[in-house]
Order: sequence, then C-alpha cells, then structure tokens
Amino acid sequence: MSATTTQVADLSDRSIMGDGRVAGVSRTAYAVAAVALGLSAVLAWRQGDPHSFAMIWLQNAMFVLSLGLGALFFTMIQHITSASWGISVRRVAEAQAANLNWIWILFLVPMAWLAFSGREWAGFGHGLALLWPWADMAHMAAHNPAEAALVSGKSAYLNVPFFLLRACVYFLVWGIVATWFLKTSIKQDETGDPRLSAKMRTAAAPCLILFALTATFAAFDWIMSLSPAWFSTMFGVYFFCGTCAGGFSTIAIACLRLQDKGYLRGVITPEHYQDLGKLIWALGVVFWAYIGFSQYMLIWYGNLPEETVWFLARQIGDWGWVSVALLFGHFIIPFLFLISRWTKRWRGTLLLGAMWMLAFAWIDLYWLVMPVVPSDAGTFETYDALDKAYAATTTGLANPLNYTMLVGFMCLFIGTATRRLSRCAVLCRRDPRLAESLRFENI
Repeated sequence: MSATTTQVADLSDRSIMGDGRVAGVSRTAYAVAAVALGLSAVLAWRQGDPHSFAMIWLQNAMFVLSLGLGALFFTMIQHITSASWGISVRRVAEAQAANLNWIWILFLVPMAWLAFSGREWAGFGHGLALLWPWADMAHMAAHNPAEAALVSGKSAYLNVPFFLLRACVYFLVWGIVATWFLKTSIKQDETGDPRLSAKMRTAAAPCLILFALTATFAAFDWIMSLSPAWFSTMFGVYFFCGTCAGGFSTIAIACLRLQDKGYLRGVITPEHYQDLGKLIWALGVVFWAYIGFSQYMLIWYGNLPEETVWFLARQIGDWGWVSVALLFGHFIIPFLFLISRWTKRWRGTLLLGAMWMLAFAWIDLYWLVMPVVPSDAGTFETYDALDKAYAATTTGLANPLNYTMLVGFMCLFIGTATRRLSRCAVLCRRDPRLAESLRFENI
C-alpha cells in the first residue's frame, strides 16, 4: 500500500467536527447564489420569454434534485449492504441527501405554471400550457389533433389535480427518508448506540423500494410528459443512472474539498476514493450507456412513429451534436479515463473525472428536457426530409440564463449541505464499524 493509505487517521475535533471552515463555504455559496439568481431574474426579464424561462428553471431544478436523489441512494445502499468502507464518506452523502427536504421549493415555479395553464394570464395566454402540453387538451387538439387523440387516453393519469398530488407524495417521501437517515446517524454520534445501525439497515430496504417508485414516476411526470404522446418503460431507469452520475460525483468532489480544508485527514484514503470512482464508473457511465442504448435500440427496432419522433427531435439541427457529445462525453471518454484504478485513486484525476461527469449529467438532463418534438414530424416521408426542414433548429445552450440559474441552484445546494455539516461531525464518528472503514483496503 501507499504511504497515504497507511497514515494514521486523525480523529481529533479539528479533523472531524464541522466548524468555521465549512461554515465559511456555506456563507460564500449563499452569497454567490443570491448574485446568480438576481442576475437570472434580470436576464429573464430582458429576454421576455416566459416559456424559455420556465423550461430552464425546470431543467436546473431537476438537476439539483438528481444530486440529492443520488446521495440518498448512496446512503441507503451503504446501509442495506452493510458496506463498512462507505462509513468514512457517508456523512457527506447524508448531508447532501437531506437537501431533499427543501428542494420542493424550487418546483413551486413550474407547478404554479401548471396551475395557470390554459389561462389568459399576464398577457401570455396559452403559452403557459406549453410546459406540460397535456394540461390544456383543447389547445393541443386545435394544434395537433393526432397527438391529442393519443394523449386523451392518458387523461386518468395526466390531469392537473392528480399530477400535483403525486408531486406532493414524492417530495414528502424523499424529505422524510433523507432527514430521518441524517438525524438517526447524528443521534448515533451522540449516543454511540449500535442498535441505530441495525435500525437504519432495516429501514433501508423498504425505503429503497419507495425510492425506486417515486424517482421513476417523478421522471415520468416531470420529464417524459413534456412530450406526452411519447413513452418508454425504461425512462425511469435512465433517469436513475443520471442521479448516480451526478450524485456520486458530487460526493467525491465534496470529500476532496473537505480534505483540502483539513478535514478527514487519514480518514478518507485512496482506497475509499477508488470505490467512489468505481461507483461513478459502473452506474454513472457503463450502466447509463447500457440503458441508453437499450432504450434507443428497442425504439428504433419497433419503428413506431409515436416513439421514434422523440429521438428524431434530438437528432435534427444542432441537437444532433449534443447527442454525439453525450455518446463521447458521458460514455466513451469517462469509460476509458476511469477504467484504471490509478485515475480513481489519485486525487487530481478523480476530481477531474468527477467534475467531468457532473457537467455531462447536467447536459444529459438538458438533452432530456429541452428539445421540442415537431408537431408535423409524422408527415415527413423520410428522416432526411425532416432533418432538412429543421436544419436551423438550435439548442439554446448559448443562453446565459442556463448558467446563471445553474450556478444559483447549485450554490443553494452547496450552501445548505455545508451549513448542515458545519453543525455536526463530518464523519459518522461513533458508527460501530468505523474501525473497519479506516482499515479498508481494495483487493
């Protein structure tokens, strides 16, 4: 083993207790968030495009939500598998997952948008219905009767009251589960009660089932129903892979930054970073590519117009380049970069890989949310004719509002997580298997 791995773990308060160092990060993050969101408001006002503003808001809200969900999944699989190695990094994941108890606030804007759908409001008229077009079937029937005929059969599920009720259930489940795991873990720091580990392990099984159901249906509701005539039973799993790519990468980056500030010295070693890198590589890169290819291949093979148009919208105009970028940036390049154990063990290369995956997790969600399926896509005899007709289609990636809102939401996420860490230990310091985690070695 390397000298770094064999160094003695520093379990002093300076190394494991949150203090002004991490609190300072929180204050800085909140200040940057205020500036970024203020700038976003100015840009949105100047651009005067409420629909674009709502779509950008939704996409970035989904992104920070995916980071919290990824951290929650990480926390639960550590418990259900009794994985001792993850104890050294679990508190970071718990703090990030606990952001799920407030992220619902970010969804008040798109949900309010839905409530006003189809009304003449603020001079925008039916533009408000276009975030989730199924909310105004009369408008859809007038502009795209073929799609409206397909979507009308889903009205028992796609209706505003049931949609909003499901959203409340999702956020209630996520907030309660994430907060419970964090509070129970902190309670163990105070009492040292080993029974709390067994309690969290027992709770992880049903909570994982709830996680799978809520995350899947949330992806169906908030992303897939943006194109309501399209459907894919694999879409929830695809979204789950994105939560792993972004969530696990955020955990790795946070651990590296905490160690840069003097925390967790000798507690998190290259052995732990290697396993974090394995999870990013396995679920965020390889499994993501497998599910993405399987979904594409089955739809391409079936060749049903109501299914293929969703992918066609992501191949016309500039969207084709984004699709290619995802193939290389989300799969081929990180697959080759992170396949070696050394790139996962070295701090600099793991940081680079995690930041790369975090960026492409955002691009992937942009690719899922933003493209609009042409209403006349089914009238073209060939793909070439469709591509030629929509060759001038742009992605909107150059819009600075994308990035000011991203910075604002991310800084809120970071600020809240670090504020939480500043008030407790940054390590699960009285977990009965902590000694195993400190001695952990990869074989």
